[in-house]
Amino acid sequence: MATRRALHFVFKVGDRFQTARFFRDVLGMKILRHEEFEEGCKASCNGPYDGKWSKTMVGFGPEDDHFVAELTYNYGIGHYKLGNDFMGVTLASSQAVSNARKLEWPLSEVTEGVFETEAPGGYKFYLQNHSLPQSDPVLKVTLAVSDLQRSLNYWSNLLGMKIYEKDEEKQRALLGYADNQCKLELQGIKGTVDHAAAFGRIAFSCPQKELPDIEDLMKRENQKILTPLVSLDTPGKATVQVVILADPDGHEICFVGDEAFRELSKMDPEGSKLLDDAMAADKSDEWFARQNKSKASG
Repeated sequence: MATRRALHFVFKVGDRFQTARFFRDVLGMKILRHEEFEEGCKASCNGPYDGKWSKTMVGFGPEDDHFVAELTYNYGIGHYKLGNDFMGVTLASSQAVSNARKLEWPLSEVTEGVFETEAPGGYKFYLQNHSLPQSDPVLKVTLAVSDLQRSLNYWSNLLGMKIYEKDEEKQRALLGYADNQCKLELQGIKGTVDHAAAFGRIAFSCPQKELPDIEDLMKRENQKILTPLVSLDTPGKATVQVVILADPDGHEICFVGDEAFRELSKMDPEGSKLLDDAMAADKSDEWFARQNKSKASG
């Protein structure tokens, strides 16, 4: 499974301006590319919504060798109810800690040298106050699970992830496809996992020829397939094939064909300007204010 890569996590955002400020000015990430769409995605990339939306990829470097964030913004939605499913992203960046302090972005030290902060919308980030010599500061994404052993069977035995750490007492495990990639941390919780409306999606790539095999395996194992193998078009860019799965707790997982995705995910030097232009042209907040209404909640 060494050919599989951790790519990105999808966040639904209601306040695009403040979210961009957090990822750019606090974390210090770059806008890798920005795309606007007039209607919903065939693979529900923007959630269960049909209207106009945008996708902004942000990261510390290209998605070829960095784990990045996909920010999806639905023009008519101002807020998404959080569940208990997403528990945080951990990254090592003393610069991010310094940026947060300068901008007076709220920080709280949870253990020595590790600070908890929140992106707009309530998504938690854990900033380690040191920088690593490795290329990508993003270390892990933590998701809640209701039965750790059942989840390990799914992620390791079915999806082929290596178990790097396992702590039965603390009900946590760390998994990944390669030593130098962002890891997936599974944290056991008491009770059920609630995805609410803000639910995200984690994405991985694999050789395109493996996609039908993944789909067939999930069918044989009676596991949930949210979107059977489908081709997604981006005008003027590469067409990618994806299959969308759900783990035993309903966490959404996207597998995308690596060859076409490397073409699609190339950095766009105009990405930051395209986002700024789209935000400047977005009059939806003003329209709702004139109507004396609030944007809908997801």
